[in-house]
Amino acid sequence: MTHSKYDQTLALAGIYQAASLVKQIANTGKVNSAHVETCIETLFRFDANTVEEVYGSVADVQHGVKVLQQHLTDRSSRDIEITKYVISLIMLEKKLSASPAVLEELSQRLNRIESKFEFFSLGHENTFAKLGELYKDTISTLGPKIIVSGEQPYLSSENNASKVRSLLLAGIRSAVLWRQCGGSRWQFLFGRSAYIDECDRILARV
Repeated sequence: MTHSKYDQTLALAGIYQAASLVKQIANTGKVNSAHVETCIETLFRFDANTVEEVYGSVADVQHGVKVLQQHLTDRSSRDIEITKYVISLIMLEKKLSASPAVLEELSQRLNRIESKFEFFSLGHENTFAKLGELYKDTISTLGPKIIVSGEQPYLSSENNASKVRSLLLAGIRSAVLWRQCGGSRWQFLFGRSAYIDECDRILARV
């Protein structure tokens, strides 16, 4: 894959999209199902040739681009929870990249989950349950767990919990993609203006 700022921005927006949806589920119990499916689909696009192909289209990650743009442009309105999730996902991805056994288990089990799509659709609660189990068995073993804040009635729902874990897994997938495209934490901290410019260009096209 190329290491253009455009590709990096799409991948970073993918992380923000997943983090934003996690917050929505935890606080309201409601979420845009199309946005969720875009995130989940990235887990099964194993042979995509471009970053756009991983997300389906630029329009499919538009929500994440908007959230990213807002966080980079207006520090006063930055959502602390979403920022916390994004940082945690990037840190967990680094641990994952150093754990070949966990990577192999993820790959094998994602293939098995995909093989069941003729029986259960991508958005079926069984798919979310399997992805949630996969997250607990793999990512949760790598280091400090991500503590999701929200309203207890929504957090206590097993279906919501599975969706949240599935989205966190998708967020890590985007973090992997971001790193593969040349993204880094230093770049994220000190290269904000370049990301803002790219967000503006992307949103102008959608």
